[in-house]
Amino acid sequence: MKKNVIFAMLVVLFCSLNCMTANAQGVIVYKTDGTKIKVPYTQLDSIATYTYEEGQDDVDDNAEVREYTVGGVTFRMIRVEAGTFRMGSTTGDSYEQPVHSVTLSADYYIGETEVTQELWTAVMGNNPSAFTSDSKLPVESVSWNDCKTFITKLNALTGTDFRLPTEAEWEFAARGGNKSKGYTYSGSNAIGDVAWYTSNSESKTHVVKTKTPNELGIYDMSGNVQEWCSDWFGNYSSAAVTDPQGPSSGDFRVSRGGGWSSDEYCRSACRGNCTPTNTRNCLGLRLASQ
Repeated sequence: MKKNVIFAMLVVLFCSLNCMTANAQGVIVYKTDGTKIKVPYTQLDSIATYTYEEGQDDVDDNAEVREYTVGGVTFRMIRVEAGTFRMGSTTGDSYEQPVHSVTLSADYYIGETEVTQELWTAVMGNNPSAFTSDSKLPVESVSWNDCKTFITKLNALTGTDFRLPTEAEWEFAARGGNKSKGYTYSGSNAIGDVAWYTSNSESKTHVVKTKTPNELGIYDMSGNVQEWCSDWFGNYSSAAVTDPQGPSSGDFRVSRGGGWSSDEYCRSACRGNCTPTNTRNCLGLRLASQ
């Protein structure tokens, strides 16, 4: 496996991205390195640009970091290696129990940060957020259903199968994956080191990546905004499970990570939930993919 390989893919769709200028024969594509190329219309469904190590012929599918650019906005996905961990808490709320063994059988990727307002706007053409002083603030005031629409459009633009993380994937990544040091919060036992929360947030969100990352180099999994997961909310079982997807149905979707208005909910094991149509100014999302 090659380390420090940064993978970037941009599938170009006609009239979909701000970085294309149409002319009579085709389009001009402005690539992430600042260069540009002319592309006939007939090729617009198959263009990709990559940044990779010198001498590498193919992109490493197992790169530690993948980097994508959409509409001029770049975001990164961090690889989380497969592993087994103890999910839940013996000291938290009753719905964090029983603590049980969870195995995630395949590597996956999770967003280095929450989805930002600039990325949401590049994909959706609007910004629903309540706090809008900086485009690199996390998007919020988005429902679970809104997030699914966003991801569908993002996948059409990138040719990638982005999705919401499962609750188990979220917690494993928040705990630091196989590099976990057993912290209470994502990256520290001191909440203020890693989170914007009740006591330091000034009742608002903050620009992503302004606190210390966790063991995997992931930011803001504690605090700033809560994050939607794919699962329906349900009770844990004591049985060991592999690749859990949550209940098959329910009334509430899982949210994780606390936010600027909380402290207890910022613990990596703490669970939240909301109806899929609910929007809050402390609730956003983080992407996952295989």
